[in-house]
Amino acid sequence: MAQPLFPDRLPERLTRCVAGLVCFGLGISMLVTAHLGLAPWDVLHQGISNHTGLSIGWVIVIVGLLLLLLWIPLRQRAGLGTILNALQIGLVVNVVVSRLPVTDLLIPRVLYVIGGLLVIGVGSGLYIGAGLGAGPRDGLMVGLSQRGVSVHLARTALEITVLVAGVALGGKVGFGTVAFTLAIGPIVHQTIPRMQMREPEPALAIAH
Repeated sequence: MAQPLFPDRLPERLTRCVAGLVCFGLGISMLVTAHLGLAPWDVLHQGISNHTGLSIGWVIVIVGLLLLLLWIPLRQRAGLGTILNALQIGLVVNVVVSRLPVTDLLIPRVLYVIGGLLVIGVGSGLYIGAGLGAGPRDGLMVGLSQRGVSVHLARTALEITVLVAGVALGGKVGFGTVAFTLAIGPIVHQTIPRMQMREPEPALAIAH
């Protein structure tokens, strides 16, 4: 199920991938701290956390690894970035979320949401630009699309399913959920091209 690693510029790609995943974990932590609603998948993670006593970070890790099992019948191949995605984001959330200042004031909480979205957007640009494999959740969507389901329908159906399940388990829906749903696409549309890896400029011949 694993994709071969290509040696070209691998240190740079790994650095971008890891930095992007740190941004993901930081952004999710900011949304959690805001207490104004989470992204659909994180509503599910929070709901599971509420019922199991596990931290939301560990739930993110466990769900990510379980989703990779679903890749097998869908014949999706995991890259190094896929594995790092499944492990690192939740571990970053475990470290960061308890260290962010908590407030009841609305304006700082809204700023947490805005900042979280921007940080996740930057993380998406770095991670996708590294080209080391789709994340567990996106890979599931791709696998379904390759079985004849449109990408839009697959993504919508998955996010509605996890959102409904998360709400049923007590996950938080609110302003942050709506903001994420409406804003993350346009933000990522801006960050991915700007953070795409560029081919090195060819060396200019020196005239003699």
